Amino acid sequence: MELKQRLLHHLEQIVRDRNPYMASAGHFFAQQYIRQEMERWGTLEIHEFKDNGGVHSNLILNLPGTKKSADRPPILIGAHYDTVPGTAGADDNATGVVVLLELAREFANNPPKNPVQLVAFDLEESRIINNIKQPGLTGSTAYAKFLKEKGQNLRLMLSLEMLGYCDRTPNSQQYPAEILKYFYPNTGDFIALIGNFTSTLDLIRLSRNVRKQGTKCEWLTVPNRGKIVPATRLSDHAPFWDRDYPAMMVTDTAFMRNPHYHQSSDTIETLDLDFLSGVCQGLIASIGVLE
Repeated sequence: MELKQRLLHHLEQIVRDRNPYMASAGHFFAQQYIRQEMERWGTLEIHEFKDNGGVHSNLILNLPGTKKSADRPPILIGAHYDTVPGTAGADDNATGVVVLLELAREFANNPPKNPVQLVAFDLEESRIINNIKQPGLTGSTAYAKFLKEKGQNLRLMLSLEMLGYCDRTPNSQQYPAEILKYFYPNTGDFIALIGNFTSTLDLIRLSRNVRKQGTKCEWLTVPNRGKIVPATRLSDHAPFWDRDYPAMMVTDTAFMRNPHYHQSSDTIETLDLDFLSGVCQGLIASIGVLE
């Protein structure tokens, strides 16, 4: 089965309302599918954390690299599998999850230079509990805190956040800061890498290699942990920025381009599977050769 077909097959399994509080059956089904797929490539670890009196799970797969060094830190690659209530979350964030699953397949069969840790995060989305809005990024915050407390270094953290929406019409791309439109394309047909200062060299390397694979790619370094442009903090990389890890978000820019963001219309039919496949192939080629 070719990459595009495998991505579509994963999407068909995962795309459903999978909010852990309002659609627990869909959430459980997606979680078990991800678990089953990750277990094909190695031993799965479960990182449990508490929220609203319940226990939730981040799913973790560790794969070795080719450079045999006992203290070589891993590249952590994460994607969240929950949704906001009432949406099937095709782009947000089934596209991130299905690419995560294909990275697991690829790096299990063809180890990259660095060890990789693939993490499916729960509870990225904010939620309403007892009429009170709860902040998101809960699973990734718990895991970043856990890693920092045990002194775990990371070579790099990548958050895969909405990877499959492409709009090739002029003026389809917006930006969170007005000045950015003078430096970046106005057409929403590229993948974006948004990182902190310590990830700058990797932003350059990854963007160059993604372009070599045929997918347009832009990159941006943001200072002060992204706090001067809050829209750059809206994914699971932010807790890693806050703990001074080198980290970046890989994104199709979400609501800056995709009109279906957090809507019931966020379905498979709105995705560009050729674009998604290109992003996936670009990440495989880029991450695999990072020193």
